[in-house]
Amino acid sequence: MTKILFVCHGNICRSPMAEFVMKDLVKKAGLTSQFQIASAATSREEIGNPVYPPARRKLAEHGISCAGKTARQLTRADYGAYDLLIGMDQANLRNMRRICGGDPEGKIHLLLEYADRSGQEVADPWYTGDFEATWQDVLAGCQGLLASLYIL
Repeated sequence: MTKILFVCHGNICRSPMAEFVMKDLVKKAGLTSQFQIASAATSREEIGNPVYPPARRKLAEHGISCAGKTARQLTRADYGAYDLLIGMDQANLRNMRRICGGDPEGKIHLLLEYADRSGQEVADPWYTGDFEATWQDVLAGCQGLLASLYIL
């Protein structure tokens, strides 16, 4: 089983979008039993809050539900529990390494590395309000990630 944790600053926009897009892609590929997929925040600001309404609406436009998801913070123990920890931007990666005590096993990556956009960051809709750009980035990254793990 491949265990993936998507991470962003607050766990209410980008990382839950990635979590539920990836779950949807895996389900459509018939691979649900081969994955454990979740998301978390690097900050404590939104802990316990649901997915931000515009992010929920963007997922719903594509038939994807994120019902019941609430924000949680990344912990040091998550490093051992997951095979891949996927951040949305460079600030996320710095904070992930700090929280996890480094990255000795090379598990921490940027999502858009998997879309052949190395070094690029997933658009942050919290600041731009552009949830479509975020959707496109997340979808491309998740499709690339799944393709890198399984030949479909």
